[in-house]
Amino acid sequence: MSRSFSIEVAKDYFNFASAHFLIFADGKREPLHGHNYQVSVALEGELDHAGVLLDFISFKPLVKRICDALDHRTLIQTESPALTVRDRPHELEVRYRTQKLILPKRRCNSAAAGEHEHRTARGAYRRADPPSGAP
Repeated sequence: MSRSFSIEVAKDYFNFASAHFLIFADGKREPLHGHNYQVSVALEGELDHAGVLLDFISFKPLVKRICDALDHRTLIQTESPALTVRDRPHELEVRYRTQKLILPKRRCNSAAAGEHEHRTARGAYRRADPPSGAP
C-alpha cells in the first residue's frame, strides 16, 4: 500500500498585491480596495523513485509566475451572476445594479483568467516519472 506525503511551500517572494470588491449577502457592494497577499502552496502525493515529492527547481518559478500575473491587478469575479462585465478593447466595464466601474484592461485579472493561470501551472507541473507502483 502506498503512503501519501504532504508538504507546504512558502517563500517570501510568493506574494502579490491586488484590488477587489465583494458583494455581500444583503446586496451591498463594498468599495474597491486592495490587499497584500502572501501565498503558500500545500501539496500531497506519493514519492517518486528518488524519494522526492516535489521538484522545487521547476515548481517555484510556476508559483512565482502566478503571483506576478496577479500583482498590482484588479480581481473581478466575471462568473458572478450579480455582475455584468463588458470586455472592451482597452477596458472592462463592470456593472452591479445601477453602479458602473470602468477599469483599464491591462490592470485587471478576471476570476476566469486566474483559473486559467491555475490550470496552466497545474498542467505544467507534472512529475516526469510516476510514483512507484503507478501504472
